[in-house]
Amino acid sequence: MTRTVVVTGGSAGIGLAAARALAGRGDRVILLGRHEQRLREARDSVGAAAAIRADFADLDAVRRAADRIQEPVDVLVNNAGGLYGGSTAIRVNHLAGFLLAHRLLDRFTARSRIVTTASLAEAWGVLDVDQPLRASRSRWLAYGGSKQANLLFTREAARRWTGRGVLAVAFFPGLVRSRFAGTSPLFMLGKPLFLAPRTAADTLVWLATAPPGELTPGGYYFMRQPFFATPRSTSADRARRLWAASLAAVGERDLAPER
Repeated sequence: MTRTVVVTGGSAGIGLAAARALAGRGDRVILLGRHEQRLREARDSVGAAAAIRADFADLDAVRRAADRIQEPVDVLVNNAGGLYGGSTAIRVNHLAGFLLAHRLLDRFTARSRIVTTASLAEAWGVLDVDQPLRASRSRWLAYGGSKQANLLFTREAARRWTGRGVLAVAFFPGLVRSRFAGTSPLFMLGKPLFLAPRTAADTLVWLATAPPGELTPGGYYFMRQPFFATPRSTSADRARRLWAASLAAVGERDLAPER
């Protein structure tokens, strides 16, 4: 049976590599990206069913993109992200994906899953889970905070949505030769030693396709193996608080209220 897979950040890097692999397996792929020309080229390269332009710094653009996806969704890959300071980091890297997942929840099937790209950067991030938009001006601290948010979202989505048939998991792709952190001189110096996007996307593709029994709801993976995250990114209390604050930040109602 053909599945529908939505890939955010699908016009380059890990997202594009994963989209190609998933389309090659016979999945119907919908790409989301912010750069119009790269998105068109990615659509043609992947053979995607659709390519939807959406700047994830603009939550209204995320809402419009979600409204254009009317068919049942089997996999949502929350991969879009970047190195930003201040509130832009949490808005692009966490809130946009959080909002998209909520907007698509009624289109998820009984076998749906959400795969979120996280990062080892969560270890040094700074995140106020009660006021997530109050973020550090430092790009790296804000980025790390947004990666904490990715893991906390995954944990809480698993707690709330597993009963609805949604499997939420996250992964660390490793250090990747991509457009990420293109303005960071130190990061760019190391890129020749980093993983190719296709290699880094392997765990993403595995999480999107593996039998559900092989995966742990709320699990965090690296190289197809369970991976360690700091207590700040796995705290049940912080996950619940961030969920509530994120709902308020994006103006959505709680689709799985506490009982």
